[in-house]
Amino acid sequence: MSVLGIGVDVVHVPRIAALLRRYPRRLASRILSLEEASESCLLADPKYIAVRWAVKEAAYKAFYPHHQPTWKELTYHGLKNGRKPTLIYNSPRPEDSKNLDIHVSVSHDGEYVFASVLVQTAYERR
Repeated sequence: MSVLGIGVDVVHVPRIAALLRRYPRRLASRILSLEEASESCLLADPKYIAVRWAVKEAAYKAFYPHHQPTWKELTYHGLKNGRKPTLIYNSPRPEDSKNLDIHVSVSHDGEYVFASVLVQTAYERR
């Protein structure tokens, strides 16, 4: 596997909280995948939204310029049952997400969320 790209992002949670107060439904519908949006009890949680914002921004940086995923094509799953977090790329063109390994890490500290994404591909990049 060779590295396709690395991306990082930092989000200030109070900024997301302010956006949620102004645009509660519009913000969530803009950045969440259908699967993420189905967790309706978390849609008003600024940290839930901030984590996904940071992860998806970091992912876009890691994929670009080879792929340009939209936020809705990316689905983040946090830690569950001792399993590491995952990021799924649901491209409308299946060949875009084939042969890719996506690694994601998220860290929280006070009012900040940090995300890093590493994308690897089976193909050699030059």
